[in-house]
Order: sequence, then structure tokens, then C-alpha cells
Amino acid sequence: MSTLRKFAGQTIIYGLSTIIARLVNFVLTPLFSRKFPTAIMGIFTTMYSYAALLNALLAFGMETTFFRYLQKKENNQQAVYNNTFIIVSIISILFLINVLLFNRQIAAFINIADKDASKYITYFALILVLDALAVIPFSKIRAGGRPFRYGLIKIINISIFVGSNLFLIVFIPFALKNHFSFADFFLDWYKSQWIGYVFISNLLASAVTLLLLTPELLTLQLRFDKKLAAEMFSYSFPILIANFSFIINENLDKVFLGQLLPSEIAKTQVGIYGLSAKLAVFLSIFIQAFRLGAEPFFFSHAKEKNAGQTYAIIMDYFIIAMSIGMAGLVTNIEVLKYFIAGDSAASSAQNWQGLTIVPVLLLGYIFLGIYMSLSIWYKLSDQTKYGLYISGAGAIVTIVLNLLLIPSYGYIASAWITMLTYASMMFISYILGQKNYPIPYHTLKNLMYIVSSILISWLSFSIFNRNLIIGNGLLLLFVGIIIFKEGNQLKKLLKRTN
Repeated sequence: MSTLRKFAGQTIIYGLSTIIARLVNFVLTPLFSRKFPTAIMGIFTTMYSYAALLNALLAFGMETTFFRYLQKKENNQQAVYNNTFIIVSIISILFLINVLLFNRQIAAFINIADKDASKYITYFALILVLDALAVIPFSKIRAGGRPFRYGLIKIINISIFVGSNLFLIVFIPFALKNHFSFADFFLDWYKSQWIGYVFISNLLASAVTLLLLTPELLTLQLRFDKKLAAEMFSYSFPILIANFSFIINENLDKVFLGQLLPSEIAKTQVGIYGLSAKLAVFLSIFIQAFRLGAEPFFFSHAKEKNAGQTYAIIMDYFIIAMSIGMAGLVTNIEVLKYFIAGDSAASSAQNWQGLTIVPVLLLGYIFLGIYMSLSIWYKLSDQTKYGLYISGAGAIVTIVLNLLLIPSYGYIASAWITMLTYASMMFISYILGQKNYPIPYHTLKNLMYIVSSILISWLSFSIFNRNLIIGNGLLLLFVGIIIFKEGNQLKKLLKRTN
């Protein structure tokens, strides 16, 4: 079978499971925006932003380390699995103990002014630990080439999350309002418009997910190889810092919005920004699906004769897909905006104030996706220190510019800073990669596709005022040109047997 066909097949499966999961989750966005005031949505956005920061810390770069050392230690893969899981488990347990001891202080530090803030912190600590314990078992599934099992568990996770939210946020209020015979059971404990139900739903989904990973957990052996662990730490620590820096770039702007803006507008601004960012979620989903398939694939094929050419071809079609995705989302934003509508015309108008940043966020995701694909050079060459340097520089730029510009420009500044940071990280990684681990990328062609996508998005959004007919006409023209230029070449590639 064609190597590229195998990669495409696995990525499609990862993509479908990820898209289905996130699409179902996406349906909750209009529900949340109608059930909770924008300020309460600001609490939601802040909590998940901090959670994203901590996810990177608890995983400690062990996911990438796991794939790299499976390749390096082909005769001792069980030790790789044992070590990575034990390391993540120890870090997670220490984290949980500290959060439980200091949850009130943490709530005050992150500026969550809610009487149940400490409860929210506790819920999230448990969620984060359960998710961290699932990282290495999920990596084992991916390394074993079992995307169907991976996708099934992920879909079950999101189904539980959605089902629990619908029960707690929709069904119970409906039962109380209509005086169902069993509704008295809910009267003693149910709280109207309590965001904590969202977090409880997440906790339940994470717990069931870890339970479903029992077959992978049962293959663990509690044997810790200290020598191997030291070697793995030297590889993973720069990745940890790089991942943490990336999460800072992705989420710290939301945290800064809550901290740097006047208290009377901070939560609303965070809520608007968070809702607008959800409209860019589809491109984020695609990048995530690509990473799930690409990381184990890139490591397992690193020793192949034509690995560099294969990586370059994958980059070509990855950029084409992202460019089409950006143009498609922007040209249809007049439809997509109803997913973040409020419960009234005034609330909807407030939520839609952030639509202007959606194209900027999408372009930032394109640059991020390219950077993530480019990063394979320092992972394969065991030069993970470069990931630390690049992401660290990006994080510093993000922090400094947000501190300077958020007080004057609010979430508009955050969106543009994020996009420019990812662009600079992409550029630096490309230059360093071509010097240290050359890959024959088709840079000019790829740049033309990105520029074309930007042009179509600008014309549709700004010149033609988001007209659906004109915008989708431009999109179809763009797709037609791509098919004409790339169709025959893609068919040939998929027929190749190596």
C-alpha cells in the first residue's frame, strides 16, 4: 500500500473522530451562550484557558518522547511505556495534592469572583489528572496503528460530556418548569445558571474515558528504569517548555484580558473573545487530527530512504487543506455566527462584536499548523532544545505585546498578536530546520496557496460584506483551480507502493 495512502487513511480516521467529537461539542456553544450570561461565559473561558496551560505541564512532553523512544529503543518498548506513564502519574499526583490544599488561594489568584470558585478549581484539578493519566495509554493506541479504537473512546467521551450537559442544563430546568412528577427531587439541590454543571459533566466524561483505557493500563509494569528515565528527561524537558510556551501563546491572552482590563468589562470581553474563537474551531480540529496521525507516522518512517520527500509532499496537501478550510469558514461566517448567538437580539449583537477577529485567528491557525509540521526536524534529530528556543521566544513576544496592547485594544490586540507570533515561529523554525535537517519543501507553491486563501477571505469579509453567494463563488473557483493543478499528481502519489 502507498505510504501516503496509509498516512492519509489513518489521519482521516483520526480526523473524523475528532471532527465528530468537536462538532457535537460545538452544538453546545449556542446552548451555553443562551443559558449563561456573557460574563459567566468569561469564567468558562478563563477556566479552560488555565486548564490548557496545566495540561502541558502534567503531560511533561512525554507524549512526543514516547513516540521517539519507541523508535530508538525498539528492543525495549515496554520500558518506554512503563517509564513515560510512571513519570506522568507522579507529576499528576503531586499536582492534585497541591491544588486540593490551596484551591481557595488559586481561585483568588486567577480572579474568579464566584462563591463556588474553589469548587470549580477542585473539579478542574480532578479533570486534569484524569486526562493526564490517559495521555500515554492513548499514545500507545496511536503507536499501535489503532485509530478506530482511539476515535471510539474519544466519541464516547464527548457523548458523555454533551449528554450530561443536556441533562443538567436543559432537561432539569424543563422538568421543573413543567412540574413533572419527579421534579421535586431536583428542587433541593439544583442551581439555575450554575456553570459548575459544565465542569461536572467534563469530570464524568474524563473518568469514563480512563475506565475505557483499562486494557492499555493492564499492560503496564510498575518497573522504573532510572537510566532510561534520565535520558528521556533530557529529551522531553525542552519539549515540555516548548509545549508550555505554545499553550501560553494559545491561551494566555484570554487570561490577560481578564486581568488587565477594567473589572466592569473584563468578563464580557473574555466571553466575546472566547465565543469568536469557537468559530475558528474547525481549522483547529483539522490541525489536531493531522498531529494525531502525523507524529507517530513521522517517527516510524524517519529511517525510510525518501522520508524527506514524503514529509514535503504531506506539507503540500496539509497547507492546501488548511487554505481551503480558512476560505470556507470566512465565506460562510454569516451562517456560522448563529452558533454564538445570544438569547436576545441585544445579546447576539454583543456576542457578534468579535466576528472581525475570526479571519485573523484562522490565519494564525494556518501558521501554527505549518509550525507544528515543521517541528519534526528538531524532534527527529534529537535537537529538542530548538523547540524550546522558538516557542520560548514566541511566548515572550506574546506576553510582552499583550501586556502593552490589551489595555488599549482589548481582544483585538490579542488576536493579531497570536497570529503574528505563530507567523514568526513558523518562519524561524523553517530557517533553522533547513540548516540543521533539510527537507525539500515546495515553499513558493505553498505560499501562493496561503496568499490566495487570504485574498479570498479579505474580499468576502471586507469588500463583499460577507455575501454568501459571492463568497462561496470565490471559494468554488479556488477549489477548482486546486483540483486542476493538483489532481493528477495526487492520484499518482496515492497509487505508489512506497
